[in-house]
Amino acid sequence: MDELIARALNAAQLRGATYADVRVVETTRQSLLVRNGTVQGIAQTEDVGFGVRVVVDGAWGFASSHRMELAEAERVAEQAVRIARASALAKREDVDLGPPVVQRGSYRTPVEIDPFTVPLETKLDLLLRADAEMRRIRGVTTTEAEMVFLRQRKTFASTEGSYVTQEIIESGCGIEATAVRAGEVQRRSYPNSVGRHQQTRGWEFILEQDLVANAPRIAEEAVALLRADPCPDTVTTVILGGAQVALQIHESCGHAIELDRVFGTEAAYAGTSFLTPDKLGRFRYGSEVVNIVADATVPGGLGTFGWDDEGVPAQRVDIVREGLFVGYLTDRETARRLWRLLGSSPDVPGESNGAARAMSWNRIPLVRMTNINLLPGDWRLEDLIADTDEGILMDTNRSWSIDDRRLNFQFGCEIAWEIKRGRRTRLLRNPIYTGITPEFWRSCDAVCNADHWVLWGTPNCGKGEPGQIAHTGHGAAPARFRNVRVFGRR
Repeated sequence: MDELIARALNAAQLRGATYADVRVVETTRQSLLVRNGTVQGIAQTEDVGFGVRVVVDGAWGFASSHRMELAEAERVAEQAVRIARASALAKREDVDLGPPVVQRGSYRTPVEIDPFTVPLETKLDLLLRADAEMRRIRGVTTTEAEMVFLRQRKTFASTEGSYVTQEIIESGCGIEATAVRAGEVQRRSYPNSVGRHQQTRGWEFILEQDLVANAPRIAEEAVALLRADPCPDTVTTVILGGAQVALQIHESCGHAIELDRVFGTEAAYAGTSFLTPDKLGRFRYGSEVVNIVADATVPGGLGTFGWDDEGVPAQRVDIVREGLFVGYLTDRETARRLWRLLGSSPDVPGESNGAARAMSWNRIPLVRMTNINLLPGDWRLEDLIADTDEGILMDTNRSWSIDDRRLNFQFGCEIAWEIKRGRRTRLLRNPIYTGITPEFWRSCDAVCNADHWVLWGTPNCGKGEPGQIAHTGHGAAPARFRNVRVFGRR
């Protein structure tokens, strides 16, 4: 592999590249799915390849291949150079990467039990037992249980002298129960919706989720929702469960702070952002209890690694400090552009904060979320409910929609409970809430403490043309929001 990398970098420089990097990525993915007591699928896929990125005549070029051969390395490097030269004909300004980044070392996800060493029989037995526990509940129509495991080995090298290797391991699992009656369909998921909860951890993460013990409760809630009253149409206080807060962070903060969106260089897939550079350090994004960081160093997050895909070390940076918007997610190029636009300051260092990430060897790095975390507050959930005279507690996402500037949103949840005089009362079905991002976060007056804080995983974040799927993390605890518009689908 080292010879292939050296051959590609040398070929790029000989053909005129002022900068070049090579990423070799090898990915193994294993998935298991059980539905209604039957094994629906067991799959394991593997792929490997490399991508060469160059700067020639002040413009980018990129090419990739799955053929791990020396001659192919030269051909791909040459192709990347030709693409860069063609791109230079239409460039608006030269690529500016700032000071050289020179990193050397290795990183591996710390796992207690490598999930790929656990027998398939053990994994299937756990899924089948969880599925059976859900099907024991009368009224359940469909049950599903799944696991996913990922191992990705990366090597990054550049003409600036970087050479880093990483091995990222992920484990994910989830169960889902669906109940149907008279045209009404209700679903409950655990630990999270959209199939599963996932972290950069080993088999120990799967065991901690305790799918079997939680299966009856999830199934009972799905059936109970069929008879529940619809969520009322009103303006009220809302307490969101941690998993829903995580998605709220992802859609209304995480995507909004990606600096390539702000500059409009990435807009086709899901729009730009309302957080324009003039707002940095001046804009009140949320209330004083809202503190959000981008942290690629926190253990277990799907956005946790040693270095990003430009070889920049993982780091933690402030995004929202006591409600004030103070930071973006950047790669090397957007960090320099912001620095040229605003000048140097503590919030604008002119160097990347390590958010350049690519889905695999055949995609270029984009500015992507790492772990965008709402820091915990002081409340226990029981005290927060007791402190709420009237409101609605919602949990687990069911649907989402947000405009292409990340301002106007509408989210539906799987389940809700009415709160009356500080007590959780009747069950409510089909709850939906809506708002405008800064108004919503400014209405947050309480965040639960670290005992309730979970680093949720989002393994399905889409962005880019051609499309890329990123794995991101969002640490969150339940939080309370005042004067929120809610309604229910009847």
